[in-house]
Amino acid sequence: MDKLTAILQEKRVQYEIIHHEKQIRTAQEGAEYFGIEIGQTAPTLVLKSEKGYFAMIVSGNRGHVNLEEMSALLGCDQLKLATPKEVQQITGYTVGNVSLVLSLPCIIDRGLLQYPFVYGGTGEPGSTLKIAPSELEKLNQVVTFLD
Repeated sequence: MDKLTAILQEKRVQYEIIHHEKQIRTAQEGAEYFGIEIGQTAPTLVLKSEKGYFAMIVSGNRGHVNLEEMSALLGCDQLKLATPKEVQQITGYTVGNVSLVLSLPCIIDRGLLQYPFVYGGTGEPGSTLKIAPSELEKLNQVVTFLD
């Protein structure tokens, strides 16, 4: 998490890292734990294509992500979720703990932008990053937005 903190400080964004004993595994668990709308939870998914890997930060209320639509948006032939092993190899994090800040090309769900703060991974199971969704654009290599 030192790497994440260094990036957050270097980019001069406002944030809060919230430590908790209970591991949060789903958007629903996060919403209940923090007393927020499920749409404010921001899971980071890792997608794999013939062009490489992408990070996708989605709103917890989105539900199913249409990979065919995403494929067209990114100009890829085949797009699928990376396996847990691939996620670990590419990001250094385990599924469910992937950081909101990654060095992968990133897709951000516009649904997150309606909230003052969103909550997502820090890379460690015992903490959550609380941040303004607009700051995610400063911190990641955003290639497109998901409407």
